Amino acid sequence: MKTLHTTVLTLALAACAIAAPAWAAEPSEKDAIAMVEKGATFMKTAGKDDMIKRINAKDPEFIQGPLYLTMRDAKGVILANPVNPAMIGKDLVDVPDADGKPFRREILELAKKKGKGWVDYKFKNPASGKVEAKTTYIQLVGDVTLEAGIYKK
Repeated sequence: MKTLHTTVLTLALAACAIAAPAWAAEPSEKDAIAMVEKGATFMKTAGKDDMIKRINAKDPEFIQGPLYLTMRDAKGVILANPVNPAMIGKDLVDVPDADGKPFRREILELAKKKGKGWVDYKFKNPASGKVEAKTTYIQLVGDVTLEAGIYKK
């Protein structure tokens, strides 16, 4: 009987591991890049308005645990944010991070100059409730910037 219980438990644990979402582990820089690129591909075929709708509707393609896609326009106004809808329509470009770094302005400048890349800053992690180091991958797509960030450990 003990063997049967052990077998059932082993199978149950294996099933959970297989069914676990890809984001069960902490997302990586590679995951952030992949999410932004997936958003860029979608946007190039379906358009900006459909991308905004999908992000704001919390489409599982663009929000996976702590990793999610956001969008801002060329002036810095947030157009889509699946985890904090209160930010939509806000211009927070000149609001610095906890260390005084104007990271949102840096995002816009990077998008304009290079089209894509990483921006580091401090931000409140909703999981821990603490201000932590974060890095966000950004990519200019048409007249908007798509962004996905991860907290550094």
